[in-house]
Amino acid sequence: MFSRLIGNDVTKLTLRRLVHQRRLPNSLLFVGPDGVGKKQFAIETARALFCRQTSNDEACGSCSSCQRAGVFSPPTSEKPDDFDRVLFTEHPDLGFVLPFKRNVRIGAIRALEREANFNPYEAAARVFIIDDADLMKDAAANALLKTLEEPPETTHIILVTSRPDVLLPTIRSRCQTIHFAPVERKAIEEYLIGERAFSHDEARLAAGVAHGSIGRAVAIDVAEYREMRDRAVRVLRSAVIDSDMAALLKISEELNDAKNKDNFEANLDTLEAVLRDVWRLACGVDASKLLDPEMAGTYAEIAGSAKPSQLAGQLGEIEMLRRNLVVNINRKAATDSMFLTMAAGKR
Repeated sequence: MFSRLIGNDVTKLTLRRLVHQRRLPNSLLFVGPDGVGKKQFAIETARALFCRQTSNDEACGSCSSCQRAGVFSPPTSEKPDDFDRVLFTEHPDLGFVLPFKRNVRIGAIRALEREANFNPYEAAARVFIIDDADLMKDAAANALLKTLEEPPETTHIILVTSRPDVLLPTIRSRCQTIHFAPVERKAIEEYLIGERAFSHDEARLAAGVAHGSIGRAVAIDVAEYREMRDRAVRVLRSAVIDSDMAALLKISEELNDAKNKDNFEANLDTLEAVLRDVWRLACGVDASKLLDPEMAGTYAEIAGSAKPSQLAGQLGEIEMLRRNLVVNINRKAATDSMFLTMAAGKR
């Protein structure tokens, strides 16, 4: 049910109205940051169309149609052919197209084209959700165009993406875009306490550093995050206060060792989050507005030793390293270079 979803109340109202007026477009593009619930909203939209006992334009969540629409087991195999098809929930009118190793395969799009032309099996409509639609290559996207342009009246295709600009303009022009915003911190905090058994302190921290993503907040291991946060503070102390090159190179080695290499990007994200809070304080932002207010005193000490422009430059260095990760770079050498550049800005 839409009412059980966290945040994006305006979007809920829009989708309810479209379903109620029977004006839900056949081609939809759900756009917003990662982890804000776009895919779950797509499933709830399907449920609203399938439900046998709707109330206030919402699915009941308990009838057979609602229950089966929510049961989905994606493939766990490493065989690409297993992703060259539409993957159905236990409801035969709700199907997914999922990427395989960061690629929505053209075979899956061709399978969708065939399935989209079948009449619904038991509901009033069929719904197909293409997750991470931005991972379609041009060939797959072009194969989808005809179906988006002339979809059967009883078929709805929902493309879900956090990177709409990557999609072909011809794809975007054929869809009605539904925008999703980051979820408010307070709403995430309440959800974590009420539904996920987080303590108040854990929920406050997870909600703050999740950047409006309910998915990211739920996935945070608070103890592990605090460990990564402490390492990030060591980086900034060494770079901003002490200009300690040896300490930075030691931390770089630590980040790239066998124990931490699988968490390299998570550590990079944490360093960016900590640095962003330090930069906010240097710019005069009130401590209560930080992503991680419990660290305000420590961050203020670092902020007092740097100019906002220096900290902004360091954020740019992190972003540059993140972009370079998509190519086959030597992570240890790249981390060394980033840390030394961050420290050099102090001198």
